Amino acid sequence: MAEVRLTGVSKFYGAAQALHTISLTVADGEFAVFVGPSGCGKSTLLRSIAGLEEISDGAIHIGDRDVTRAAPSERDVAMVFQSYALYPHMTVRENMDFGMKVNNFPEADRKRRIADAARILQLEPYLDRKPAHLSGGQRQRVAIGRAIVKEPKVFLFDEPLSNLDAKLRVQMRVELEALHRDLKATMVYVTHDQVEAMTMADKIVVLNAGRIEQVGPPMELYNRPASEFVAGFIGAPSMNFLPVRMQDGQAVVDGVALGVAPAATVKLGIRPEHVVLRPEGQGQIGAMVTICETLGGDAYLYVRLAGGETLVVRAEGDTTLDHGKLVGLDFPQSRLHHFAADGRTLSSGGIAA
Repeated sequence: MAEVRLTGVSKFYGAAQALHTISLTVADGEFAVFVGPSGCGKSTLLRSIAGLEEISDGAIHIGDRDVTRAAPSERDVAMVFQSYALYPHMTVRENMDFGMKVNNFPEADRKRRIADAARILQLEPYLDRKPAHLSGGQRQRVAIGRAIVKEPKVFLFDEPLSNLDAKLRVQMRVELEALHRDLKATMVYVTHDQVEAMTMADKIVVLNAGRIEQVGPPMELYNRPASEFVAGFIGAPSMNFLPVRMQDGQAVVDGVALGVAPAATVKLGIRPEHVVLRPEGQGQIGAMVTICETLGGDAYLYVRLAGGETLVVRAEGDTTLDHGKLVGLDFPQSRLHHFAADGRTLSSGGIAA
């Protein structure tokens, strides 16, 4: 396997700039996830690593090789796409064998690689079936198997689970984590789903409008987001944001001082799971329930403050509060995030950024 190193990578489509001077290292054996909203440049960056997009400036190294101008076939990478891209007239075995056969791999080597991939992906019972007779999850495993048999230095995944239903997505996430552990492979994975990013990544790269907003382990981004954008993107449901005014060094919301804050604070953030629900008349701020969503283990309350701001509060799954019910809310100082007018994080959990 090998590390992936990007240095000052930019990409233009005519006058439009899709990537802005991206510098990043994915360590050997690391599982890195590129995450961000549609159009943020994550797939363009992945395709640039694969050689499917020619970068306008900068350099790309895979291991000790400069592959900036190398053809895709010369980069020693394997890519798994959102669409399975399987040959419908071929069996699973033939689909995995095709690329090796075209490239004149010895037959014994091809058989070994297919057997190894089928064992790892639990595809042995399906090797003689055609794609039409497989489930969506099984087809995706075949697409991954086709990548594994190449024995590449780097695996690249472009939203590979987005065509699966919710249950299969969870199952395939677990399988991909196990695959990474077993192969000890360098993997770069693109998704718009921050849950996938949080559950699978060693390192998350948050992209916004072609720029890197923050890079780090999942819980670092969750607990110490570098910006309002990262804070709102990482975590489900999203972080609550409240406009504040500063008075005597305190952040004031709805006329209530919620604690000491940096002088430049214009917005306060707190995650739904960190807001403490209290009975009516208790807590720092009063609110009215507008919607209660019960999800089994958790309930999500949508509440409105007197000033009109809406928050989401996570509560116990058996919480049932009708529309119009009045409640109290506490905002623990250790869970507050403070943001400046330009979106920068000033402090998280009482620690200055």
